[in-house]
Amino acid sequence: MPDAVENDPNAIIREIVQAIRGAAAEEGFVACGIAPAVDSQGFPDLVRWIDAGYHADMEYFPNRLDAYRNPGGVLPGAKSVVALAWPYSALDRSGEDAEVSAAGRDGEDGEAGVGKVARYTWQATDYHDVIHPKLKRICRTVLQICPTANARGIVDTAPLMEREFAQLAGLGWRGKNTLLLNKTLGSYFFLACVLVDVELPADTPHQSDHCGTCTACLDACPTDAFVGPHVLDASRCISYLTIESREMIPEPLREGIGDWLFGCDVCQEVCPWNRKQTKRAMSDESAMQSEWRLSQDTPRGLMELATLFHLDEEAFRDRFRKSPMWRTRRRGLLRNAAIVLGNVGNTEHADALIRGMRDAEPIVRASSAWAGKRILARFPAAPRRHALATELKRLTIDEQSEIVRAELPT
Repeated sequence: MPDAVENDPNAIIREIVQAIRGAAAEEGFVACGIAPAVDSQGFPDLVRWIDAGYHADMEYFPNRLDAYRNPGGVLPGAKSVVALAWPYSALDRSGEDAEVSAAGRDGEDGEAGVGKVARYTWQATDYHDVIHPKLKRICRTVLQICPTANARGIVDTAPLMEREFAQLAGLGWRGKNTLLLNKTLGSYFFLACVLVDVELPADTPHQSDHCGTCTACLDACPTDAFVGPHVLDASRCISYLTIESREMIPEPLREGIGDWLFGCDVCQEVCPWNRKQTKRAMSDESAMQSEWRLSQDTPRGLMELATLFHLDEEAFRDRFRKSPMWRTRRRGLLRNAAIVLGNVGNTEHADALIRGMRDAEPIVRASSAWAGKRILARFPAAPRRHALATELKRLTIDEQSEIVRAELPT
């Protein structure tokens, strides 16, 4: 470091900021802003949200509640928060934009036997494994300039009000669907942050709200998960139900799941800011990773369901260990697959559901039994109906689990 820089604290700060922005761009982040590490103004709203039970079974919120007050709960002595945006796909395999690819894929018109997965899963590797190394390199860049500094990179796993600090850093505004919106990027991006215990010059906060009177996201939710603008009841959210929840999906919400196997993009796909021609396609790195889970005859974003019921624990691990699907584990993904088949499947999927009704996991057997009942009711004279009915009858005699018995015909 030149003596003039070494002896001028302001010059060091400028060098750190320039290095962070340069490293962020090199790593593929499409937006970068800096906010002061101040007390969270949204903390009282978080407390009210938890007190109302809208966090469902995500106990890590109340268990770490106090840490959300200030970024110092994540990095002691934090003075600045660098907010970053990493894009994911707004395109279909054919190159169509998300508005076009979403057309005709809203559950009733979905292809029987396949389920939709949220577009953030379309890259091969879990996004944490993609983004974390990038954040570590940015942290090392800071430490090379200022060895006495401390820095920590996070991506949605630490108790930090990321969207609030991203707005303070000028990256966008908080939409009525609770997601951060950016005029250029829409909402198809991950938020990540680098916390540093060095006071960096802050960017101008994003003060304006560009949602206006639009309520498209609130109105489109299939399970009515929005209590109101900016307030989500996670216990009704398809993403929570198909990813975070480890329990049976409540019966009143199952039909609303439609053909969503893992996650949900409805409140994003209807957002006008995600239909603008300015939105970005995924980065080259993500694009190269996008063929991991597709058969050759299905478009990106769809997964064949019947084959999932043939996966034992080892095969599931081999296929999904490095992917976002790993989070829900085998029992959760098969539970979801059964619910989707109950909504959009037919008697051609009897063999898959019979296999599900014989699974070692009660939650898979129960979900498959519910799906079998639904298909029998929809197709009273279809082929393979007898096989489903016979298996359900067997369960009424042999099944011991109360979870499963609650789903059986009475």
